[in-house]
Amino acid sequence: MIRLSIRFAGALALVALFMPVLHVAAQPDVPAAPVAQAPATPAPAALVFPKPNPANFTAASPDLDTVNAFMQANWGFDETRAWQVEAILKTPVEGLSKVVVYVGDKSGKQKLIGMQFFVLPDGKHIIFGDEVIPFGAHPFADARAIVKQRADGPYRGAASKDLEIVEFADFQCPHCKAAQANMDRLAADFPKARFVFQNFPLPMHPAAAGAAAYGYCVTKQGGSNAFFTFAAAVYDGQDGLASADGATMTLNSAVTKAGLDPATIATCAKAPATLAAVDAMVKLALDLNINQTPTLVVNGRQVLASTPYDTIKQIILFQAKMDGVAAQ
Repeated sequence: MIRLSIRFAGALALVALFMPVLHVAAQPDVPAAPVAQAPATPAPAALVFPKPNPANFTAASPDLDTVNAFMQANWGFDETRAWQVEAILKTPVEGLSKVVVYVGDKSGKQKLIGMQFFVLPDGKHIIFGDEVIPFGAHPFADARAIVKQRADGPYRGAASKDLEIVEFADFQCPHCKAAQANMDRLAADFPKARFVFQNFPLPMHPAAAGAAAYGYCVTKQGGSNAFFTFAAAVYDGQDGLASADGATMTLNSAVTKAGLDPATIATCAKAPATLAAVDAMVKLALDLNINQTPTLVVNGRQVLASTPYDTIKQIILFQAKMDGVAAQ
């Protein structure tokens, strides 16, 4: 897995899992809730936000409803988390606004944490840390449209793209191999979803692009079922990809298990059209600002596949509800 930075990845939900990296704009104490009699173990106070100061809402755009919709789209899946917009401020740059949000745990067990981001003049992007992230009431809509149009890898599950979960993965990535068990679980738990495998071969893995080309040709000649048989065999023999000779043996063996002819697939994998197809796979990932493998894209929303399984399920259910589609 490459870890270039912790992005919003189109989703503040990911940042919620890595709260210590947030810029701390403020960290006020949460007042204790009054009790009639002190218990042996003090109960946590209910979450209390400071009262927003109207003087801190000086920017014409974005409005409060848009910021709250953006936060809901990203963090609404987590029923334990609450937030309050504390400021939407003008800056010296025309059209650039600074937003401050306090985030906390509804139980009151944690202190409030302040985070800030800057909304760009186009109203469609924010600067969060060192990243430019889609913004708005529906921040994943553009990515969802791109994925619907361009994610053309083999799939299993539903033919419909109403709930589309795309896995961007690399055959030589150990974390991608480890993620396959969870992908099988997700496919079983969400029979109404379409699960797409989208190759994203990484440059530091010398056998990855060749394996992606083989996978493309297997799909072209044998269909999605043949591809998933091939993919399972490649991941099972992933250690063999470490050398050129081992990679050839591993890929040819996987092709045989998929019921296809290794020589035919090897020839196809070297064809210019196949190499162009692999380049298009990489470009799609880069256009979506994906910087880690394996990454899932759930109706346009990025989720690290290393996220705990139950949280991934929670996000899928929430995103399906937000998009008005059936999940199970």
